[in-house]
Amino acid sequence: MSTERLTLPSLGLPIARMRNVFREDDVERKLAKLQAQGNEREHESLRATYERMLERGPQRFAVKPSGVPDMAPLYEQLPNFADVLDDVKRHVALSQDSQDHLEVTPMLLLGPPGVGKTHFAHKLAELLGTTMSLVPMSSMTAGWLLSGSSSQWKGAKPGKVFEALIDGQYANPVIVVDEIDKASADAQYDPLGALYSLLEHDTAQRFVDEFAEVPIDASQVIWITTANDERTIPEPILNRMNVFQIEPPSPEAARQIARQIYQGLRNEHDWGRLFAEEPADDVLDQLATLAPREMRRALMTGFGNARLERRDTIEVRDLPRAGHAKSRIGFLQ
Repeated sequence: MSTERLTLPSLGLPIARMRNVFREDDVERKLAKLQAQGNEREHESLRATYERMLERGPQRFAVKPSGVPDMAPLYEQLPNFADVLDDVKRHVALSQDSQDHLEVTPMLLLGPPGVGKTHFAHKLAELLGTTMSLVPMSSMTAGWLLSGSSSQWKGAKPGKVFEALIDGQYANPVIVVDEIDKASADAQYDPLGALYSLLEHDTAQRFVDEFAEVPIDASQVIWITTANDERTIPEPILNRMNVFQIEPPSPEAARQIARQIYQGLRNEHDWGRLFAEEPADDVLDQLATLAPREMRRALMTGFGNARLERRDTIEVRDLPRAGHAKSRIGFLQ
């Protein structure tokens, strides 16, 4: 793993430019056709969708940092994502001092459950000043969750990509396709089929949701996919992404993550002022045996138990018993 880091300075707040995510005349034609057919009541949801699009208008914010942001805190909070953060920093640097929008190559984060893949996506969206949407593929039974279902079907509705761009404020949201390796393909519809066009910049510019049947510009979406095992992911989709192997943090890195979460919780809440600035070493040792996503819950229990006894420090006995930690992981030695 490379230890080289890019060190360009942070230069300020995000820049927001406007970008059209659809053409109004496309929507107007579809709505007029629906009205001419006289079946508006039959397709009331579709009519309402077109009207909502016209009411909101096609412009959305396309944001990018005005300079390469200071990512040192993220390197500290997410030490096992250093290579991914380096890649993001390169993309941000390329978009500086130009009229270009920020483009981030779709990424696949490979690693065991609980190493912080979804948490990383939240942090990336915060860093870039945009929003995040989660598409859980493990519960997906058909491709419509991404691309929408035909308006001819009862209960049909748009897909997650359409919703993120039409109902959201940004032309470049972060969309996380979680557990992509667990998508259950069937003979009638490939649940990953929409990604073949969505992960390609050129074809994503005119992505057609099957419900609305109006081209939308999804070319600025920042794609993050997660998986435990890449062997079930089709090769053409793998070839469209940068693949990063996310290892569990080392014991020392896990202690640092636990410390960051402790301080984050303390700073986020008014009751945090009632507790010591630093957690005890034995508490960090105990937390370091947990997966990162379990640490926050364990600490919230610890803070609560300590407060019940009017103490300003968390003790090991305040944390959930080891047998109650469901997502334990081994660490590299």
